[in-house]
Amino acid sequence: QVQLVGSGGGLVQAGGSLRLSCAASGRTISIRCMGWFRQAPGKEREFVAAIAWAGDSTYYEDSVKGRFTISRDNAKNTVYLQMNSLQPEDTATYYCAASNSGTVYIPGAYDYWGQGTQVTVSS
Repeated sequence: QVQLVGSGGGLVQAGGSLRLSCAASGRTISIRCMGWFRQAPGKEREFVAAIAWAGDSTYYEDSVKGRFTISRDNAKNTVYLQMNSLQPEDTATYYCAASNSGTVYIPGAYDYWGQGTQVTVSS
């Protein structure tokens, strides 16, 4: 089992920045990929970004490319999502997730989920 604890959400004005963190514990040796997803009220959970647990591969949803950066610190078993130039449409609950299979874009392919952290961007 892997436990994930996400943090770092908050309220920010449009154009501002936030950094989300996701700390993994437990059987982290099984992780192949870590991802961030978000879900706005009334909408489906959508992919935001992902990073391979080993190597340099990163993946982004088109609307966040150039604004968001995903990174990891393997020594701390922590993944970060630096979010810049935030817009009201980025408002959502953000979830970190871990995949044992390495599948990147599909929520159903992730094996473990954090509790979610709220990001609200005011206009």
